[in-house]
Amino acid sequence: MSRKQEIVTANGAAVAQDVRSPSYAPLADNLLPMIERLAMEPAFDPARLERLLEMLERERERQLKLAFTEAMAKAQAEMEPVVKDKDNGQTKSKFASFGALDRAVRPIYTKHGFTVTFDTGYDAPQDHVRVLCDVAHTGGYQRQYHVDMPADGKGAKGGDVMTKTHATGSAVTYGRRYLLAMIFNIATEDDDGNAAGGVECISKKQLTQLTKAAKDAAVDMAKFCNHFGIAEVAHLPAARFHQAIGMIAVKKANKAKAAGEAHAAANG
Repeated sequence: MSRKQEIVTANGAAVAQDVRSPSYAPLADNLLPMIERLAMEPAFDPARLERLLEMLERERERQLKLAFTEAMAKAQAEMEPVVKDKDNGQTKSKFASFGALDRAVRPIYTKHGFTVTFDTGYDAPQDHVRVLCDVAHTGGYQRQYHVDMPADGKGAKGGDVMTKTHATGSAVTYGRRYLLAMIFNIATEDDDGNAAGGVECISKKQLTQLTKAAKDAAVDMAKFCNHFGIAEVAHLPAARFHQAIGMIAVKKANKAKAAGEAHAAANG
């Protein structure tokens, strides 16, 4: 049996996955020998064999997604806000360029086994360019993201400010920047280093601690952020860090207590 098998990931791309890889080994140790034995039996049931193969494929896909998600969580935990380094003359605002984002996050996402590839695709609305980004993980799973960027050459006030060729190039550049920031949930901040209007946010170490505590307690992060009035956990004011940790600890204790009472009731 070949050590490599081709699978189709969520975006339809075929990927060769080593069925003896660490993430897949527990499943291979149990199901593959069983399948091999069934195939050698004189009166084996093809339908049963097909069901086992389907189970194998579903479990493999689940493990690949899990490895992708775990690596993404670790990578994002190391990513700090990026300083806005460019001025937008039309909107009189600042933004973080693609170069600034790339320099800040490429060493981190590559360390955790990710590669990022950009392209353009079809089905964009009129006068738009669809920018694609494929994020692949060394475990064998990949996801494709896209954003449709205006490419009509119009400025902020609606006037023609660039040619169609220039507009297309600009749309791709902006699309790459937006996608990179969205995929890795990168926050940007002004030069003073404060991400929320001069309010000091939690440190990288505190963010890691808070993220781990929330994961252990199965906290709904969308509700958590809404409770504190922030767009993402990294924007939590440092002054409210201990309050957040305490809230998570209480939630975890309450869940453990409820589980204990349910177990006692079921066995009483």
